[in-house]
Amino acid sequence: MSTVKDIKKIFPDIPDRISGLGELAYNLWWSWHTEARMLFKMLSRTDWKVSVHNPVKMLHEAGKDVMDAASKDPKFLRHYDAVMAKFNAGINTDSGWFRSNVAAHEILPVAYFSAEYGLHHSLPFYAGGLGFLAGDFLKECSDLGVPMVAVGFMYPGGYVRQRVTPDGWQEGESEVVDRENAPIRRVLDDKGEPLSVKIPFIRPPVYAEVWKVHVGRVSLYLMDTDLDINDPWNRGISARLYIGGPEQRLRQEIVLGIGGAEILNTLGIRHSILHLNEGHPAFAILERIRERVEAGQDFEKASAEVRATTIFTTHTPVPAGHDVFPFSLMEKYFHDYWPALGLDRDGFMQMGMSPENPAAGFNMTAFAMRMSEYRNAVSRRHGEVTRRMWRSLWPGVSEEDIPVASVTNGIHIPTWIEPRIQLLLNKYMDMDWLNEQDVPETWKLIEDIPDEEIWKTHYWLKMKLIIRIRERARQRWLRDSADPRIILASGVLLDPNALTLGFARRFAAYKRASLILHNIDRLRKLLNDPWRPVQIIFAGKAHPEDEPGKHLLQQVFVAAKDASFGGHIAFVEDYDEQLAQYLVHGVDVWLNNPLPPLEACGTSGMKASLNGVPNLSILDGWWIEGFNGKNGWAFGGDGGEDGDRRDSEAIYDILEKELVPLYYTVDDDGIPHGWVRVMKEAMISTAPRFSARRMVKEYVGKFYGNILKSGGQP
Repeated sequence: MSTVKDIKKIFPDIPDRISGLGELAYNLWWSWHTEARMLFKMLSRTDWKVSVHNPVKMLHEAGKDVMDAASKDPKFLRHYDAVMAKFNAGINTDSGWFRSNVAAHEILPVAYFSAEYGLHHSLPFYAGGLGFLAGDFLKECSDLGVPMVAVGFMYPGGYVRQRVTPDGWQEGESEVVDRENAPIRRVLDDKGEPLSVKIPFIRPPVYAEVWKVHVGRVSLYLMDTDLDINDPWNRGISARLYIGGPEQRLRQEIVLGIGGAEILNTLGIRHSILHLNEGHPAFAILERIRERVEAGQDFEKASAEVRATTIFTTHTPVPAGHDVFPFSLMEKYFHDYWPALGLDRDGFMQMGMSPENPAAGFNMTAFAMRMSEYRNAVSRRHGEVTRRMWRSLWPGVSEEDIPVASVTNGIHIPTWIEPRIQLLLNKYMDMDWLNEQDVPETWKLIEDIPDEEIWKTHYWLKMKLIIRIRERARQRWLRDSADPRIILASGVLLDPNALTLGFARRFAAYKRASLILHNIDRLRKLLNDPWRPVQIIFAGKAHPEDEPGKHLLQQVFVAAKDASFGGHIAFVEDYDEQLAQYLVHGVDVWLNNPLPPLEACGTSGMKASLNGVPNLSILDGWWIEGFNGKNGWAFGGDGGEDGDRRDSEAIYDILEKELVPLYYTVDDDGIPHGWVRVMKEAMISTAPRFSARRMVKEYVGKFYGNILKSGGQP
């Protein structure tokens, strides 16, 4: 069954000598290998910039003259040959850490299911941290050679494009994914036609077309229901991430879980382990059980086999974040399904009942918890919160003995480290440091980097961020003739010499984006100090259905356009993966102040620390594990009454008494050596412990390896 069109037909202008560029462009391996991105940049710097760093779009639009010239340029060819050799080695499934340390022989892959994946801005199939975590997970599994196949949705409408009105209200704009110019391709059947699969047990029938993304060695299959054969309501199932309304949301999760399993069956991809990233795809468990029952097993034996080979990762300490569907809706869509499992209605519904509120409906997290042998939270603190939240599922078991482990999230270092920082590390650390990225001793060599070089590199990245923000504002002005108040609030008045805080994340109430605005007079004095000014860059989107989140965003935007702050507050529209890269590389301090204990983990602060940007964060999520007293600043964490006032005052106190004085204490050589000391400690302490490499190895050691050793069945 073919999944690939002939590259020559897609890119007819690429000469044979450099034909590998087409295959490379369609594999996201290039997105986390600097040398591969530089290769496309060498081909044409202008086309690379115009394509917004998207090689598929670039190769479609670059002229034949560009291709012919490159194929005859000795310098380009040397780089091309070196990159292609590394690429071919990097996607070789017969090598890697997993083969050397876990299973030398061929095994069936892990099937990883997630509702969103944050891989690259050309594929906007993500809403926030959950998606970026899934994307980083796939990339690291590729790097380590973990056999994996992934399943999700190809949302034609992507996620919401954000536009802010002059009064600060978020409005969503539709952004149709340009599939022909993105690193994604249709899967074709044996006749060369687009493959579509009928989703079992949904009436009227729903069909999904299948798309494929190559993520290094990992294949990611994405479903799209926007097909002429489907009725309009069904066409909209995959239209957009996290669509509103319980019934359409249920249908989306049926297609993700049951349909995703059917896709793998149709493609002939058997898997040994099912790994669910949150509860959205948990219906995949049912389909694995149904297949066994259909083959002759009874429900008890089939469910025991499936449970023993299933891992469930929960990311949600917020009760409202767990999907619960009314029993009436479940009956509407599953009344033909539960007989195929050998169950009656009550037996089926009981799988998803939460003992604390059994009448509420079918709880996807309770279902996934029950039907998975292996369960984990995404930080130590989150593990404690999760065991407390779900203790009713294990009556009579002490809270500390509830079988929910924790694997703290990590970030994919090659994706999130800025190339100039990487060059600096290459210069002063062992050249093999990237292969030893999870070894703490490796990072101690950062001590040898002269303070001047780190500071100059950081200042360059800060300038790059501010220039990028100004250019975004310029383009908004040119494209939309935007209201001047929007332009002024978007960062055009930022000062590269001012201490710059960054706050960028989803605008949800518990993340408290406006906390630093709690005492306006005290904040105004801090920001407008003529000798030691402070400025804040905000970015992020509210969920389209989250009215409180939109009001928070509006509060921040109103402050950004308030002239009394002197342009020292900025709100940058349309936060995406590319802007996230600029921010975590270029601000001076990363601010994080959710309401504890509602931060499951958080990874943006890890990305900032990796690049020498210290955190000013509440003691929640990963920061409880990461803060050591020398690598940033911490406050709060105990919640309680009057928490907003106490936490905001703690932020002001730290800024006034510690952070601002340290930043502006500059020696005769123009370098704030005390500040650089904190920058270095942030990198040394964070990078190895909170890398995706450590995270994936931990999943393998705690879960995958144990299942394989116990003879887990596909």
